[in-house]
Amino acid sequence: MMSDIVNYWGFLTACILLNLTPGSDTIYILTRTIAEGKKAGLMSSLGILVGILCHILAVSLGLAGIVAHSPTLFNFLKYAGAIYLCYLGAKMWQEPLVLEKIILDKLPLWSIFRQGLITNLLNPKVLLFFLALLPQFVSHNLENTFIPFMLLGLTFLSTSIIWVSILVLAAAPVGDFLRHNQKVGSWLNKICGSIFIGLAIKIGLEK
Repeated sequence: MMSDIVNYWGFLTACILLNLTPGSDTIYILTRTIAEGKKAGLMSSLGILVGILCHILAVSLGLAGIVAHSPTLFNFLKYAGAIYLCYLGAKMWQEPLVLEKIILDKLPLWSIFRQGLITNLLNPKVLLFFLALLPQFVSHNLENTFIPFMLLGLTFLSTSIIWVSILVLAAAPVGDFLRHNQKVGSWLNKICGSIFIGLAIKIGLEK
């Protein structure tokens, strides 16, 4: 099936460059890692990666076209995602700063995973991104594009796994330092919550 893919190495290069371009997922992962530690960052990343896989499946199965041709559904997903990010940001403003390692070890990891998954699934731009990108690297006369789309999508997912792992490992020590520095750490949750709210506003206002 690789013969049905056009310029695979060009696609791989594009994947790496796209991963390196800062986006809402990158900001989300960095923020959660700095605020709540490496485990929270990894679970957030896992949720986002599963969300990306769902988008890839939707495009491969042809479901993404429904969102692409329905402004109402697109806007519903976009505003639902913005509202959810606002909700997470508001929660971080209200919750006390977590300083003790023993508390970090007891973070609700399933909840953190679910939050990462929902923020990605409610971002229709990710779906449209794959809908626009994947066909560019598949033979035009191909009738069944499921397997080529999945192979390309899994390639993107593989580079994303490497990239988010680097993000978490790089951000975790910064978060550890900030959480144990009382002067800076006392405002950490509020700063991170404000970033989430800012992301929500950005997503909501984008055309």
